[in-house]
Amino acid sequence: MTFSSSLLKLLDERGYIHQATDGAGLDALASKEIVTGYIGFDATAPSLHVGSLVQIMMLRRMQQAGHKPIVLMGGGTTKVGDPSGKDESRKMLSEADINANIASIRRVFEAFLTFGDGPTDAVLVNNDDWLSKLGYIELLRTVGPHFTINRMMTFDSVKLRLDREQPLTFLEFNYMILQAYDFRELALRQGCRLQLGGSDQWGNIVNGIELARRMDGAELFGVTTPLITTADGGKMGKTANGAVWLNAEQLSPYDYWQFWRNTADADVVKFLKLFTDLPLERIAELGALEGQAINEAKVVLANEATALLHGRQAAEAAAETARKTFEEGAAGGDLPTVAAPAEGLGVVAALVALGFASSNKEARRGIEQGAVRLNGEKVGDPHVMTEAGDKLSFGAKKHGLVVEG
Repeated sequence: MTFSSSLLKLLDERGYIHQATDGAGLDALASKEIVTGYIGFDATAPSLHVGSLVQIMMLRRMQQAGHKPIVLMGGGTTKVGDPSGKDESRKMLSEADINANIASIRRVFEAFLTFGDGPTDAVLVNNDDWLSKLGYIELLRTVGPHFTINRMMTFDSVKLRLDREQPLTFLEFNYMILQAYDFRELALRQGCRLQLGGSDQWGNIVNGIELARRMDGAELFGVTTPLITTADGGKMGKTANGAVWLNAEQLSPYDYWQFWRNTADADVVKFLKLFTDLPLERIAELGALEGQAINEAKVVLANEATALLHGRQAAEAAAETARKTFEEGAAGGDLPTVAAPAEGLGVVAALVALGFASSNKEARRGIEQGAVRLNGEKVGDPHVMTEAGDKLSFGAKKHGLVVEG
């Protein structure tokens, strides 16, 4: 489909659109007025991870195209838990933990969006403001008649869990109703006409559109992104060492930079379009590089993606650390560190503390396989001690410093 609005043109040409409920209708609306759109994020941890980044970038694209993004924090829905793609129920968090997570996550959005009171300024709202005030009987009477169990059982978030014979609690079964109610509430409160989300949220988005139409006669729209996978078929943001967190407290800017630098050749152009602001013409130039030259494009990707999240200075520091580490063999000042007491720190414990190994067993296996080096020398004994000033490496791409404890 060919779009005329700057919003859908931008989303389409950079690869964000998978499905739309009424692409022509949304295109016409976005061509004549400012559209308010939202994405919801539950606060299950102090940081989102890179798997959420395509959604954050969608909100950024909305603002770049002259429209108004809403960040909906799920202070209420986090108390329930989205069953989509999950094999088991989420751990219950206290209200204090949820609020602390929201405050921490907000800092990430402030790096990508401009917040304020202007017509296209972003706003952050919390669905706990209305969900926790809902009376149970009120919800059953006003919203319940618009949902059938027959239909709810067909949604992937329910069907897949049951197909795997994993329990789905009544609490989680209600999640799709609450998410639909969110869309309706934002339409009433904020004039929101658009919900964006990943392809796994299609059913939930359609529920919200239908609920608002039946209850209020409102015309709302939905757009989903494709599932972002890597060239080898893996899920975006999943690595051997766990999630790639967006908050610097959970993952250093240097490690974030390295994540992007290690992108597979086949993913570089796609990721440049999705996760940087580089013009498409420049991306095409980088995509034309071949052989070893493609590494230049990976460095650009790492620099631009890191600059968006952590700032240009942090990106340049990470790039310089990488250059010193890999080109000069020196110990760059931005490398991850582990503190050692005066008597030293065992190499196995140091590897785990740095996050290079997920367990003592994995660290010992790395030593046995000759993957661990201390100050450039291969480590053959898992009982070796490290001390302040040592440089520890695991494989070709993981390097850290031992500092004074």
